[in-house]
Formats: sequence, C-alpha cells, structure tokens
Amino acid sequence: MASEKIVLYENLRACSYTPFYLAQLAGLFEAEGLEVDLRLSPSPPETAQGLIERRANVSFGGPMRVAMHHDAARARGETSPLVCFAQVVARDPFILVGREPNPQFRFEDLVGPRIGVATDVPTPWLTLHDDLDRAGIDPAALTRAPDASMAENAEALKRGEIDVVQLFEPHAERLVSGGHGHVWHRFSVRGDIAFTTFYTTRRFAAERRSACRALTRAIAAALQRIHETKPEETAALVGPAFFPDLPPESFARIVAGYREARVWPRSTALPPAAYARLKAALLAGGLIARDVPYEDAVDAPLSEPGPAP
Repeated sequence: MASEKIVLYENLRACSYTPFYLAQLAGLFEAEGLEVDLRLSPSPPETAQGLIERRANVSFGGPMRVAMHHDAARARGETSPLVCFAQVVARDPFILVGREPNPQFRFEDLVGPRIGVATDVPTPWLTLHDDLDRAGIDPAALTRAPDASMAENAEALKRGEIDVVQLFEPHAERLVSGGHGHVWHRFSVRGDIAFTTFYTTRRFAAERRSACRALTRAIAAALQRIHETKPEETAALVGPAFFPDLPPESFARIVAGYREARVWPRSTALPPAAYARLKAALLAGGLIARDVPYEDAVDAPLSEPGPAP
C-alpha cells in the first residue's frame, strides 16, 4: 500500500515540540502509512498562509493563529478556512527565570523588577496578561524591558540589565544550569490551555481525512512514548537531529521538567474548556476582537486517534 504524502510545517524550533520530532525520528508517522516532509516555516504568518495557498498541507503551532485568522476573516465579512485538531502541547511551556531566588513567587513580585517579556510570539504575553488580570494586578504596572528576543533577554539577564525573563526551553535550562538564574514560576500550573495542535484547512481535513487521522494516531503514540520511556532516551533520539548544540543531559532535564509539569498530555483530545481558556486570554489581551467558537476553530472528531483502518 502506497504511503500518503504530507508536507508538514514546523512553526518554529522549540523543545516543547518534542512529540512532533519524536514521531518523525522514531518512524511513528511511517507506521501509520504517512510519508511526512517536515519543513521549517519561514515565519509564523507564512505557516497559515502556506496552508491556504497549498505550499504545505498541515502545520503544528498554536490555536492562537487559527483564532486570529478567524477573527480577521470575520472583520472582512469572510469565513476562515483554518481548523485545529489534536492537542499536543496542553499547557503553557513558558517559564519565569529571575537573577535571584524566589521560591515563594507571587504575581505581585513582578511589580518593580525589570522584566523581559517573551515577544517572539504573541501568546506568552497575552496569557501572562490574563494571569495578572486574574490576580488583580494592572499589567501596565510592570516595568517592561524594551522588546527583544528570548535569546537577547537571556543575555541581558546575565549582564544584570534585567531582573526576570519570560522564556521557554532551552533558554531557561541554559540560564539555570549555567548559574545565571533561578526558576520563579512555570506557567504550566495554569492548567490546560490548548497551547499547540495540528492545524490545516477544512478542505484538506475533508479530502484527506484518513491522513489527518493518521497524524493524530502517530502523535498519540509519540505522547505515550514520552510518558513511558526515560527522558534520557527521548533526549538521545531527538537531541542530535533537532538540538545538536544542547548537551544531552540538559535536554533530558528539559524533557523531564515538561513531562512533570504536564505540558504534554496523555490524550490528543482537545477539550472545549482548554480552548476557552486560551480564547479568554486572547480576547482580554486584545489580540482578537470577536468570539471564535470552539466548533468553528476545532475539528473535535479528528482530535481522537480512533482505530487504524
């Protein structure tokens, strides 16, 4: 039986995307009859546009992008063709790292210190904004450093130019293991927030439904493997191909930390409550101006692995 070919866009390189990399390297896509051509997208906006213009078939990335696309389409009186399926990163993988220890962190502690906010993508600031609102803190009260990349903020923390940074892995691990910082807070404690899924066009989801279901089954197998094998094994397989500059022991600690924080779910089901929490943050932060219902943005049946044909 011939393999089904899929061009899969990688939104950006991140340790939280390890389940996708594991599925590629461990032959889990092939086991489901897929020939996956994994390509790094030139930019996050191109990820969605590339799907619409058929330069790629499916992408992995935040449902935030799908909600933004629906919101913009509605402003023009149109309907967005994009849809999400299969939750792969269930919780926020971003971390607050400070120059000084703060084991009893509260959000009030962010008022005063100079903070480097993650601006590489919109979601981290919007979800932090929502956390602050819920804690009764005006986000405008924060002393934000000038916008910079996570890598630049990490270097600024080392130089003592800022006091706390919001970033994801491997930046946090490098700061902590290098003796330059201390973990203040893991945003994963917020709970499930539909951080990363597959997404595609409704047309592709309809015409190539068996391929989409195969992607879900493959990623479900990857999630199971991550939870059932030692972090060192996952790091040894994924690290050399996707994070060659990261020492194996560092990557193993990252995998263990994300697994313990339940960043990676045990099920690919995408619950309405998780999507609603993300949508609330996007609305509160002003990234979207209109409600984007779950039924419009999510193909729930495709989020369940289902039996192989």
